[in-house]
Amino acid sequence: MTTRPTADACTACTSRRAFLRETASVLAAFGVLGDLDAPEPGGPWRALEALAPRGAGSSIRYPIPPSDGVSIDKKNEVILCRSGLEVYAFALSCPHQNTALRARPKNAGFQCPKHGSRYQPDGTFISGRATRNMDRLPISRDGDVLVVDADVLFESDKDPARWAAALVRL
Repeated sequence: MTTRPTADACTACTSRRAFLRETASVLAAFGVLGDLDAPEPGGPWRALEALAPRGAGSSIRYPIPPSDGVSIDKKNEVILCRSGLEVYAFALSCPHQNTALRARPKNAGFQCPKHGSRYQPDGTFISGRATRNMDRLPISRDGDVLVVDADVLFESDKDPARWAAALVRL
């Protein structure tokens, strides 16, 4: 288990979150990522917003995805992926060099636009420069809501048991 650093952890350096936002903006300006603010109609992912504003250190609550597919909460850097009767929560960035991942069409998983690493819908590494699976976030179900802790990462190579257990079965 790895705790995500907070923005206050280092005031002299740019936070990872700010770096990702700036990088995505630059890449979008050059057309590499396209418009991240509005998914293409019928595209491979849906925009996602938390059900309530996130407080300091609190979990994020999301509606259960109604069907297979990918939903991305850019503000909190969370990817939700429903595949069959399983829902996963992932960190938005590729574990190789922290580039924002892209969903592949038809719920075929994810791909890093920087070096081409590819992942299955459950975050399992397929090919490319990355050396491990996507980072999963703790996820649980509370009635008709999913609860995600975006401050904690499970890395498959450092904590395989928690990584494997980080999913909700519907």
